[in-house]
Amino acid sequence: MSISSLREQQHPLIRQLANRIEAIWERYLDLAPYPMPPELGYVEGRLEGERLRIENRCYQTPQFRKLHLELARVGATLDILHCVMFPRANYALPMFGTDLVAGKGQMSAAIVDLSPVSADKYLPVAYQQELAALGAVNFSQPRPLPEWADIFSEFCLFVRPNSSEEDSLFLSRVESYLEIHVQQALKSQPVSGEEAIQVIAGQRYYCTKQQKNDKTRRVLEKAFGPEWAEHYMTTVLFDCAD
Repeated sequence: MSISSLREQQHPLIRQLANRIEAIWERYLDLAPYPMPPELGYVEGRLEGERLRIENRCYQTPQFRKLHLELARVGATLDILHCVMFPRANYALPMFGTDLVAGKGQMSAAIVDLSPVSADKYLPVAYQQELAALGAVNFSQPRPLPEWADIFSEFCLFVRPNSSEEDSLFLSRVESYLEIHVQQALKSQPVSGEEAIQVIAGQRYYCTKQQKNDKTRRVLEKAFGPEWAEHYMTTVLFDCAD
């Protein structure tokens, strides 16, 4: 089973977003393979009688310790895309993340953000200016962030797209966030000392909060058991830099 074959079976917005993310990575970044345990590249399990498939693609670049794209499918009823870009500890860059969840062919959740890792919890000024210049977007069904989600920026977009027009609008916004991010990363310079320590602390806080996502954990525990779920969440989904 290849990641492309799973992708072709998923909701069109997930397929389109996965293709856009990889296209932007390939266009701007110097990609190299990321050494992920081979047994976690493709995983199968059972969830409430349905076949669960998880496929991961991971890369690294001079600026990013890990670029992670995960696609998952439960039977023919639930499709998931999860993507996080982990900057290296010596680059004071925010955390790009986006997730899509589609149930029975309908989008139920779509989120994208560039999450700050600085001590003051604000994005760098250059990011603020470029994101603000994109202008506001309006979706008919905005969604509230979970209680643990103090890691997100003021530019976080969390919605339930309910039309092809809103699907396209969300796709365009993710593409804009990602292009801003990679272009800022290419212009950035490595940091050292106290600033690098703060980057690590900010990333660790981000990962710790993301690991509190009970919905993700429950799905993994039901399919693979609590021990495997903990291992996957802390070593694949949200592993913290040293």
